[in-house]
Amino acid sequence: MSDLQEEQQEKGRAYRILWGGGIVLLLIVVAGIWGTVTFVEKQRARDIQNWEIRLGIVADSRTAAIENWLAEQKSAVASLAENASLQVYLTQLVLETEKKGLKVSEVPEAGYLINLLNNQAVISGFWEPEEPQIRANVKRPGRAGIGLTDRTGQLLVSSGNMPPMNPSIRAAMAEADAGVPAVIDLYEGLDGEPTMGFVHPVFAVQSEGESDKIIGFIVGLRTVRKSLFPLLVQPGDTLQTAETMLVRQKGSLTEYLSPLSDGTQALKRKLSADDQLASTFVITKPGLFSRRNNYLGDEVLVTGRALSGAPWFLVRSVTTLEALAETKERLNVMLGVFLLLIVGVTGTVIAVWRHGTSLRAAELAARYKKTAEHLQDRTEFLKVVTDRQPTAIAVFDQENRYAFANKHAADDADLVQDDILGRKISTVLDKDVAKDLQSMFHFARQDNSVQSDLMRIPDPEKGQRVVKSDIIPLNMSEDGNQEVLAVFQDITEVVNERERRENVLRSLVSTLVAFLDQRDPYSAHQSVRVAEVAVAIAHELESSEKIVRTVDIAGNLMNLGKMLVPAKILTKAGNLTEEERAVVRDSLIASADLLEGVKFDLPVAETLRQLQEHWDGSGQPRGLKESAINEAARIVAVANAFVGMVSPRAYRGAIDFNKAVSLLLEDADKRYDRKPISALINFLENRGGREKWQHFSDMPEEASDVRPEED
Repeated sequence: MSDLQEEQQEKGRAYRILWGGGIVLLLIVVAGIWGTVTFVEKQRARDIQNWEIRLGIVADSRTAAIENWLAEQKSAVASLAENASLQVYLTQLVLETEKKGLKVSEVPEAGYLINLLNNQAVISGFWEPEEPQIRANVKRPGRAGIGLTDRTGQLLVSSGNMPPMNPSIRAAMAEADAGVPAVIDLYEGLDGEPTMGFVHPVFAVQSEGESDKIIGFIVGLRTVRKSLFPLLVQPGDTLQTAETMLVRQKGSLTEYLSPLSDGTQALKRKLSADDQLASTFVITKPGLFSRRNNYLGDEVLVTGRALSGAPWFLVRSVTTLEALAETKERLNVMLGVFLLLIVGVTGTVIAVWRHGTSLRAAELAARYKKTAEHLQDRTEFLKVVTDRQPTAIAVFDQENRYAFANKHAADDADLVQDDILGRKISTVLDKDVAKDLQSMFHFARQDNSVQSDLMRIPDPEKGQRVVKSDIIPLNMSEDGNQEVLAVFQDITEVVNERERRENVLRSLVSTLVAFLDQRDPYSAHQSVRVAEVAVAIAHELESSEKIVRTVDIAGNLMNLGKMLVPAKILTKAGNLTEEERAVVRDSLIASADLLEGVKFDLPVAETLRQLQEHWDGSGQPRGLKESAINEAARIVAVANAFVGMVSPRAYRGAIDFNKAVSLLLEDADKRYDRKPISALINFLENRGGREKWQHFSDMPEEASDVRPEED
């Protein structure tokens, strides 16, 4: 194992230990925070449960106080209704006023009843000092009092300062007409003073509570600001945001009956009965505990009770900010202590690790120096080896910058080797050349495959150079950078030589074609035209350059074998015999035999040998079928048939292009491959083929004799 590899392993081991320690430390931190938060959340849950108990105790205490107060008020009114003397006197009063038509003041019993009501009102709290008289000595209505009415609700007598009758009072009397006491719910009395009352039916003596024996009602009205609302205050309560209030449901609204801590007076606030509202929660689920929002939008812990003596609900709440302040402070303290511990442990671990790495650093420094020297030696050796190569060699990084360049690569860029490193290829080479190479770099990295291409590069001295470029993807580095190796081989002389040979060959082909045209004037220019049509079909099929060159040469030389056909057959007037036709057909095979020994670097001879093979296997000489026939032969066969049909003959005129195409289609998938036929049709219709080849239909000047021709 090399020092560099050993060093890399040591670094990898150190990083793995560091990462492992970091992960363990992170897990400890996460577990500690999770444990702390879990503990505090459990403590928070216990605190909330304790608050449920505390709020419930206060709610029960205040509910009992309110219900006792209501019971006392009802008892005060009920004691009057059950007073035998009152029953007798009220009966007499009703009889005297209704049957005899006397005024109340004319009935002796009225005075007794007024004194009785005044006395009971003062004792039980149904009494308010009289207000000063307003101008013109008009008596001011009272705020509280006790009154006696007949069964129709007509007020007969009352204590002093009795408020006037109103719809709430009459509604309660209608309820009490069934023989049961009724409550006059809280309403705004004189000057907006919260007022409520109680109605109790008065029965005739010895009626035993029968509803049809009701002779009248006792109505007790009183203000509650000084007597009822103080009962909502819990003795010894030190909480700043705790609040106890009375609410009731009024249609789709929640109405606050008692004064609120924000200064809102009783009966002055109504809110929509939203389930998130604390008061609405108590109305819908009395006795339960929850976290909701109060009338100010603050989150509170809330519970409540339904009152048995009135259609009210008692709500007890405290803001979560105050209730859970200690829990939050406890969490902050615990998290702070824990984080300090984590910081301390982390600092210790880092200090120990740094001490260990510092000891290792000295050892690695010497190894780094040795490795660097070794790498420098290898780099120099690589430069010596590559500089002696006849090709330009370079390495490009992910950003297409030179990472390495041998002397030939630097010379091609007119730069020194050290100066070319780090430069982008677009700033060194010709713009078009650099663009093509960058495209090859991209596909080499993407497909992880070698990319090769021939490039013609402008050259001030030679005009242009032909360079074969091979782009080879290298292994991806640790930082994700995939480099590519580029090898540039100057093959200008080879290409020039090949082109010179091809030009000589093409001149020879042209000479042979001209010679053949002189021997057989009836098919003059047919070879050239077949080659032209075949090349057009090959381009339309997007065939390779090799196929295009093959069909070009094969088309031009397809009639070479006619040199072996006797001239008397070629120039014979009249119809050919079957044997003579066979001689002409065999001339294609003869063409292949004559060209067998010529090195075209292309399958020219084999293409000519397969021209009489058919797509369905019915052809000759070997009965090849479908793709077993090479592509060039399939293309030339279609081109030869087309040129033969659209060219005039001595025994017939030229066939119309449409008719020729129709005849080709009839033999598609039989004699011919359908694809070259489709390509020919597309060229005729969409590439201007009809206009370009219209001259094929002209009669050649050399043809004068008349004889049939084998196409």
